[in-house]
Amino acid sequence: MSEGDVTRLLTEVSEGNQAAIDALFEKVYSEMRRLAGGYFRHERPDHTMQPTALVHEAYVRLADSDNVKWETRAHFFNVAAQVMRNIMVDHARKHKAEKRGGGQKVSLDEAISFSNERNIDLIALDNALNRLASLDSQQARIVEMRFFGGLKIEEVAAILNISETTVSREWLKAKLWLRSRLAAEAET
Repeated sequence: MSEGDVTRLLTEVSEGNQAAIDALFEKVYSEMRRLAGGYFRHERPDHTMQPTALVHEAYVRLADSDNVKWETRAHFFNVAAQVMRNIMVDHARKHKAEKRGGGQKVSLDEAISFSNERNIDLIALDNALNRLASLDSQQARIVEMRFFGGLKIEEVAAILNISETTVSREWLKAKLWLRSRLAAEAET
C-alpha cells in the first residue's frame, strides 16, 4: 500500500467523495486487519470479539467521521488507534458486566509488552492510560499510537512533530510507568 495512494484517497474522502471511501477501505483493510490480528494473536480461541469485527467496527466509525480532515496515512492510523482502543475497551466493559468476572485480557506483542505474562486487563490499561494522560499527555498519545495504532517510531515522531529519539525515550518511560501501575493494580 503506497502512502501517497492512501493520502490521496483520504483527501478525497475529506472532500466528500463517497466513492473514495470504498477505495480507501480496500487500501487500508489489510493493514488494519494485521493490527487487529496482533491484538488477538495470543487470545483464547473462543474470544467474544474477532479481529475482523474490530476492523469493520473501527472502519464504520472512521468512515462516519464527517468532521475529520484526513492529512496522511499516519494521521489516519493515529485516529484509527483511538477508535480501536475505544471499541476494545467498550467491548471489555460490556463483557465484564455480563460475566461479572475479571476484565477482558488483550495480548501485547512482545516488542511492546508491559508485563511478563503478556496479557493485561484492557480496562486496567485504559484506566492507566487515562491516568498517564493527566500526568503526561504526550506519553499517553505515544502509547496509544504505538499499541492501538501499530505506528512505528518514525510515524509517531512525524505526527507529534518531535524527534524519533524523543519518541523512543518517552515510549520507554511510558511503558515502565504503565508496567508499574498495572502491577500495582494487579496486587490489589
